[in-house]
Amino acid sequence: MGEPYYITTAISYPNGRPHIGHAYEAIAADVMARFKKAEGFDVRFQTGTDEHGLKMAQKARDLDTTPAALADEMSNYFRQMCDALNVGYDVFIRTTEPRHHAATQELWRRMEASGDLYLDRYEGWYSVRDEAYYDESELVAGEDGAKLSPQGTPVEWTVEESWFFRLSKYQDRLLALYEAGDFIRPDTRRNEIQRFVEGGLRDLSVSRTSFDWGIKVPGSDNHVMYVWVDALANYITGLGFPEEGGDFAKFWPADLHLIGKDIVRFHTVYWPAFLMSAGLEVPRQVFGHGFLLNRGQKESKSLGNVTDPIALAETYGVDTLRYFFLREVAFGQDGSWSAEAIVTRANAELANSFGNLAQRSLSMIFKNMDGELKAGLEQSDADSALFAAVAEGIAGLRTAFDALDFSTGLESWMRAVFACNQYVDEQAPWTLRKTDPARMEAVLMTLLRVVRDLAIAVRPVVPTAIDALLDQMGQSADARDYAALADAGWFDALAASGFRIEKPEGVFPRLELPAEAAA
Repeated sequence: MGEPYYITTAISYPNGRPHIGHAYEAIAADVMARFKKAEGFDVRFQTGTDEHGLKMAQKARDLDTTPAALADEMSNYFRQMCDALNVGYDVFIRTTEPRHHAATQELWRRMEASGDLYLDRYEGWYSVRDEAYYDESELVAGEDGAKLSPQGTPVEWTVEESWFFRLSKYQDRLLALYEAGDFIRPDTRRNEIQRFVEGGLRDLSVSRTSFDWGIKVPGSDNHVMYVWVDALANYITGLGFPEEGGDFAKFWPADLHLIGKDIVRFHTVYWPAFLMSAGLEVPRQVFGHGFLLNRGQKESKSLGNVTDPIALAETYGVDTLRYFFLREVAFGQDGSWSAEAIVTRANAELANSFGNLAQRSLSMIFKNMDGELKAGLEQSDADSALFAAVAEGIAGLRTAFDALDFSTGLESWMRAVFACNQYVDEQAPWTLRKTDPARMEAVLMTLLRVVRDLAIAVRPVVPTAIDALLDQMGQSADARDYAALADAGWFDALAASGFRIEKPEGVFPRLELPAEAAA
């Protein structure tokens, strides 16, 4: 196995069914995990659900059920979303699992042993919806003059006995962490967090006594842990913490926490401070992506524009949705989606450009060469130039994906696809069939080779369609990672095996705008 690589999403709060934002993050993390596997890494990919806290307790009360029953029902919907979107996680963690309780309580004990926990009284503003504490200076005024959090959520004045974490003690160490490298990305998020910490950190209330749906504080059974202590610990729970060896020793620290921009503070201030206190290494990087907006609006129940990602995938296709999300929006920034944009992008790039390139290349080999592959044909300068252009496009994809710049990577890949289509138009193999059959064969074999390489390169994004295409091209299941791109002898070996191209089937059909969307 290759070098370990550990990637996580944020665990989702299951007080409602999954929405488009959950799907966006899960797809991006899955593509990154598949990309790293293709690069040869030994990947561990974790996601899950964050099932404790006052918000879940209140939702369960409103539905006349128990928090545990609500968590069981809702967590299953998030698993279903992952399955429907071809999100191939290795571990799905639930914070109601006994192993998570044990791991989180051990994290607490280590923080306590460092002298960083003390009992006091909390008085201040709290947002149930955000599960976050806010200073008076952070609040904003609503339309009716009501105090709101920076996210625009209601806050309430809270007074109760609480355990506190000495967050202020870690201010200088956190600033040094930010200065030392790329712990927080993109730069806009790092700058925001750096300014927040430079403004001074106050000790953090890390337990509640007003409800009991949570993990008990060791030695203080009337206290449950602040939900973010509980939630953040999931990243080590799933690796077997506190066991010293095994997966924890192999994969920790995490290489990448992929999260939404609204929870960057929890992951880049509280989480590393907790880990420092417990004597554990901090993650290598936290990336806060932007929001995916519905025609420019943030999705919400009050606006009636919340989208079911499973229904969206059923309408447009899973691979299409995966490609669109990462191609349309510069990852890290906010972006917008619409039915029209999905159909336009999918038809222009997947169906018309790459899909048509693959379909007509294989069809011409099937019709004009009886599907036979021929090695050792003479190459022209145009062939060599195309190989170079495709190699450059794939290299650009890999460099960009490594930096989580998915849209730029796919743009580089598309330039290579366009170069292939231009090559077809210029070489005109349908004309060469009559005037120079040997040259036609060389052109078609060149196309077979570049289509195969382009397919392997983009496979992390659209794996189902690409696997169907590579099956038609005689590529074995164990030769679809990026090491296969460096195999100079694959074509000669395939030709020598006697493999023939059969009548091909398209893998990227054209889409029509659904009637309800057109209306």
